[in-house]
Amino acid sequence: MSHNMGNLTIVTEFLLMDFSKNWELQILHAMLFLLIYLMALMGNLLIFTLISLNGHLHTPMYFFLKNLSFLDICLISVTVPKSIANSLSHSCSISYLGCVLQVFLVILFAGSEISFLTVMSYDRYIAICLPLHYETIMTKGSCVRMAVASWFSGGVFGAMYSASTFSLPFCGLKEIHQFFCDVPSLLRISCSEKHIAVYVSVAIGLGLGIFCCISIIISYGHIFSTVLKISDTKGRSKAFSTSLPHLIVFVVFIITGAMAYLNPPLESDSVLDLLLSMFYTVVPPTVNPVIYSLRNKDMKIKFTT
Repeated sequence: MSHNMGNLTIVTEFLLMDFSKNWELQILHAMLFLLIYLMALMGNLLIFTLISLNGHLHTPMYFFLKNLSFLDICLISVTVPKSIANSLSHSCSISYLGCVLQVFLVILFAGSEISFLTVMSYDRYIAICLPLHYETIMTKGSCVRMAVASWFSGGVFGAMYSASTFSLPFCGLKEIHQFFCDVPSLLRISCSEKHIAVYVSVAIGLGLGIFCCISIIISYGHIFSTVLKISDTKGRSKAFSTSLPHLIVFVVFIITGAMAYLNPPLESDSVLDLLLSMFYTVVPPTVNPVIYSLRNKDMKIKFTT
């Protein structure tokens, strides 16, 4: 819906893509999304609750993991429930404000998640490579500061991306070919050729992403070289079991996010775009709890007792 004021069009809502014109397929999509959503919600809530209630798990590693679980709940809750509701109600619309909020929150949670994954790799690096200094470096205060910085960085990027994207004029078609409002799809329907502010935001985001990747690679380089020197196989497998899941989660998250954002905007919208954005908003929150709890002995004991 849009109101004309002279030549200026004020957009009051956008239309999200529906997965199919076929009602049965719409229901199927809603059910599938609901299933994924409930899995992600339960897995992350379980981890969050276990860590909160168990004194033994009040360590820096679990403190960050608890934040990550909370982030994952938030990330998947921003996009999936709305998509389910739209499928079931035959409506594809999302208000302008709703769209701004989705962009802001998705970037906030995704940005914070990258920061947390980086902090967690630093935590593993200290634990495995400098175990004697662990208590003095990873104090409660420094963990809280790192967590605040991670949340804050996400918030700054969220504000930057949403402000730069919605400073663009939107005219003509308001249909976003995506199941939520994300920046690449919005740029495609903007009638402005100049996306400089957005590109600056993307460049800064990319800079942070690259910085986080390099930090994680360096941490893991040190971790693996230290672990391989451990002669005791039990010690070695313990070190791997706390580090590897974290690395896998990071790789999935970064690759899918990068593919979604660095894809040149296509004139025609492809199913690939839809799948990619699903990957970085839906897959990490759903698989993170599985990866962390399956590979982690402390968690397994808590799950079974």
